[in-house]
Amino acid sequence: MPRPRAFDTDAVVTTATTVFTEYGYNGASMDQLLAATGIRRASLYNAFGSKRGLFLSALRAAAVPVDLVVVALMDLAPADPAVRAELAALLDARGLNAHALGEAVLRRAGIEERGQG
Repeated sequence: MPRPRAFDTDAVVTTATTVFTEYGYNGASMDQLLAATGIRRASLYNAFGSKRGLFLSALRAAAVPVDLVVVALMDLAPADPAVRAELAALLDARGLNAHALGEAVLRRAGIEERGQG
């Protein structure tokens, strides 16, 4: 019989969301994710399957931040049809449009929103 998890899955996803949002998917290393979440590598792989699985769990969380959506759009969606499908559904469900995403991209780049026109 498998041993019960010694960690809160939702807390791990929330912490991983912060790491992915700060460093991007490609920039976030497994070591950073493990250090931030405080779980062992084997535990992460048992619970989420992979770094991608952890990222998808973060993307599917109820309170996914727009900045994580931007990370998914920039880092994964161009080469991952499954992530594109997840994002399309998420954008529709959240009513996120190009303007909101553009604002998030500018904010992530450290550039203030520019006026219309």
